Amino acid sequence: MPVLMPEAYTVEGDVIFLHREMTELDCFVRKFLDVLTKHTDYLIVSGYVSIATGRTRATEDVDILVPLPDKPLFNNLFKDLTDAGFWCYQGDTFEEVYQYIKEKQRIRFALKHQLFPNIEFIPINEKDTTKLFEFSHPQKMRIADFRFKTPPIEFEILYKERILGSGKDFADASHLRTIFSGMLTEKKFKKFEPLVMREPK
Repeated sequence: MPVLMPEAYTVEGDVIFLHREMTELDCFVRKFLDVLTKHTDYLIVSGYVSIATGRTRATEDVDILVPLPDKPLFNNLFKDLTDAGFWCYQGDTFEEVYQYIKEKQRIRFALKHQLFPNIEFIPINEKDTTKLFEFSHPQKMRIADFRFKTPPIEFEILYKERILGSGKDFADASHLRTIFSGMLTEKKFKKFEPLVMREPK
């Protein structure tokens, strides 16, 4: 599990630099993003945000928002993910899996011969106004030489507290409030709250 140094992070320009070593989960996420970003943009949301910033808890999946891909794009992405050693829970062929994408259903990818960890691939479009906002206002983070994007911290906290609302989500939000207490602003909480509350529970 990730271990942060006493000074948990520094802010370098618009990037939060997390002071810890890479874990196997980080390497798994980077391997997936290395393929994904050749084809499309993304945003990592939910549990991995808290884990990346030092919260000690297990996770089986990493949630990633992705703009709803058209058929040619997804065909190329699926082929490259397969070539890179990933398999999809929903099917072995592009044709099988694209039926889920067409209906904007979530799908999962893991490394071959493994179930966990896995990537939960979440297609979004212009109708997903809350998700589209966080997607369009990413917070850049870095662990060693691994760079990735998450929602703004205040947005992620509010989403966990107001929308998801499980015990695990409240613990994640509490962790983020503690770790980033020096940089959170009430102005952003007030700005983001009405946007978060548009999301159906």
